[in-house]
Amino acid sequence: MKDETLIRYSRHILLPEIDYSGQNKLTASHVLIIGAGGLGSPAAIYLAASGIGKITICDFDKVDISNLQRQILHQDESINLNKAVSAKKTLTKTNPHIQIIPVEKKLNVREVKNLANDVDVILDCSDNFETRYRLNEIAFSLKKPLVSGAAIQFDGQVSIYDFRDNKTPCYQCLFPDSSIDSEQRCSDHGVLSPVVGVIGSIQAVETIKLLLNIGASSIGKLLIYDAKNMHWSEIKFKKDPKCRVCA
Repeated sequence: MKDETLIRYSRHILLPEIDYSGQNKLTASHVLIIGAGGLGSPAAIYLAASGIGKITICDFDKVDISNLQRQILHQDESINLNKAVSAKKTLTKTNPHIQIIPVEKKLNVREVKNLANDVDVILDCSDNFETRYRLNEIAFSLKKPLVSGAAIQFDGQVSIYDFRDNKTPCYQCLFPDSSIDSEQRCSDHGVLSPVVGVIGSIQAVETIKLLLNIGASSIGKLLIYDAKNMHWSEIKFKKDPKCRVCA
């Protein structure tokens, strides 16, 4: 590690849980981020700044002016630009020493699985249940850790699924797919801008914890954030023996 790099990551290296060896491990890591919107923005920025050596970020959508209230990866000059391409520009400015791979087309399950096969952690920063269910299935099939986030109005939630451990429950265990369309989107219901920042940042924290195997496990817990009342709650859940994905 060069002197400049040592200085850049010095505040990490000072932490005994990370140290020099942990920072080198982060530099050698590869994460996949699905979604370069409200959640993907803070997650990607903090992971890039933290020195994750390779970040693949996927989003087929284009930047709209209504995104700028919360999607901090993008600026006015990004409007009408693909979000993954815009993300690469911002992340490269954040940390020019890492590799950013933008994927700007809509992928099918097989294509996402091919991408995920080469990564250490998958971040679900999407905004719809269909993608969450499919990412859960992909992560389970590949035995990859999955960090899932969601936010709407004044509320957010985070859950972790580490499929390297056969005892971990999955997203389907927590939210059984009823095939009923109950989507809630920011475009319909609104969202307080900093809420996605809080949730996306926690996704970044949990990703680093998984990569370095540090701290208490968040497996089997749904963390719920109520910004209006500034309250955190935790729901514990177990593996569903009848789950169609992981049973």
